[in-house]
Amino acid sequence: MDEHFFQCPYCWEEISILLDTSITHQTYVEDCEVCCNPIEFTVVCEDRELLQFDAQPLGQ
Repeated sequence: MDEHFFQCPYCWEEISILLDTSITHQTYVEDCEVCCNPIEFTVVCEDRELLQFDAQPLGQ
């Protein structure tokens, strides 16, 4: 697991998330730990390296 820091697309706070880089492609939803709004994450990894990370407001 790798820790990745990003900015919430709702409240703009910098928060962190743990990523499992052994999975090559993931799309999932988690709530922001600060403002509790749902964020859709898209994560792409290869050889345990993060290639793409995207955090978008859900439904937009």
